Amino acid sequence: MRRKRFHIYSSRWHLISTILFITLPFVFLLFFAEFANLTRAELFFDVSTSFVRLLIAYIFSVGLAWAWSVWCFRGKLTNILLPLFDVLQSFPTFAALPIATFVWGISNFTVIFFLVFTIIWPIFFSIVSSLKLVKHEWEEAVQIYGVTGWDYFRTFLLPVSIPGLITGSIIGLGEGWEALVATEIIVGLKGGLGNFFQTYSQNTQITIFGILGFLVLIFSINKIIWLPLLEWSHKYVEE
Repeated sequence: MRRKRFHIYSSRWHLISTILFITLPFVFLLFFAEFANLTRAELFFDVSTSFVRLLIAYIFSVGLAWAWSVWCFRGKLTNILLPLFDVLQSFPTFAALPIATFVWGISNFTVIFFLVFTIIWPIFFSIVSSLKLVKHEWEEAVQIYGVTGWDYFRTFLLPVSIPGLITGSIIGLGEGWEALVATEIIVGLKGGLGNFFQTYSQNTQITIFGILGFLVLIFSINKIIWLPLLEWSHKYVEE
């Protein structure tokens, strides 16, 4: 069956508004640097450093969450692993952060490890939910045609797990951005948004504009990347 093409940009105005959202965070950062008398290099370094840490944690989270969800979404392991993962999800991560800092030191590994522990659970449980909601007719078709190996992954597992992956990513990264700043402050790592907010914590104006810029950045990423992907994923599965 030939798949219909799905266009992310439904109109010319949609395309123009997306371009504006792409430029919005950069324009705001330039304005903010001038307002706060900060060097642009310093500001962009802090933003990009935090972004790279979050990106690395997200990549690890997606890989682990997808592998675990495929491994235990069905069968006897489900009754053991899902409650266990649910308990781990409820574990107060920040309570153990000072201990981890003492053991592993002030390092990127400490920050990324705790970001993974924050991001992974929404992704994991969303993918499990997607896999559990798979139509019985689809599973029967896979069995009848004897689809296995790479074809099973490409034509069945991957498509049906995409909506859960994207939904979980939106939730997980929302929690990840929040945990990122707090973790960087607690660990005391140089560079990053946590270091920025801690440095200027006594300056109310810079802190307010910094939070506003932070929200603009998150909103723009969701608008540019995740909302179109979420809509595309539902269309992809329906086809």
